[in-house]
Amino acid sequence: MAIKKLTKPLRKKTSAPARKKTGTSVKKTSASKTNKATSALEKEKETKEANVLANLDKQRKSGVKRPKKKATAKQTIDLLDAVVEGMKERKAKNITVLNLKTIENRVSDYFVICDADSNTHVNSIADSIEETVEKLNGERAFHTEGQQNGEWILIDYINIVAHVFQREFREHYNLEGLWGDAEITYIN
Repeated sequence: MAIKKLTKPLRKKTSAPARKKTGTSVKKTSASKTNKATSALEKEKETKEANVLANLDKQRKSGVKRPKKKATAKQTIDLLDAVVEGMKERKAKNITVLNLKTIENRVSDYFVICDADSNTHVNSIADSIEETVEKLNGERAFHTEGQQNGEWILIDYINIVAHVFQREFREHYNLEGLWGDAEITYIN
C-alpha cells in the first residue's frame, strides 16, 4: 500500500503539467494574443482620434490669419518713429532697425530690435513702446508675447515688429544675422 500511495501522487504531479501543456496553455496564449491585438487596435484607434482632434485645432487656428495692414509710407514711418521713441524713453540699448521690404516672404516691413540689462528693464521698455505708440499714433499692438518671463518680448504692429531682448538672448537668437539680407540701421 505504501507503494501505491507513492505512485499516485507522482502520477498526479506528472499528469498535471501534461494537461497544462496540451490544452490550457494553448488557450491562454491564444487569449493573450487576442488581448494584445485588441489593445493594439484600441491604441491605433485612439491615436487616429487624437490626430483628427489635433488637425481640427490646426484648422481652427489657421482660420485666424494675420491681417495685412494697409498703411501709407508716412503712417509706417510715423509708427516706426514712435516705436523707436518708446525704446529711447526707457534707455534701451543697441537699437537697430531692419528694413525687410526688399526681402521676399517677409513677416513684416520692419523689425526694431533693442536690448536691456534685466527682466524689469525689458518689461519697462515694452510697456513704454506700447504707451508711446498709442499716445502718438493711436494704435494698439495686434499681438504681444513674452511678458511672463521678460527675456524676449515681441510687440507686433503687423507691418512693424518690435523685439525687446535681454542682451544674452539677443546674442543667442541673432535676428540681425538671420535676416542678413535686410538693410540695417543703427540708432544711437
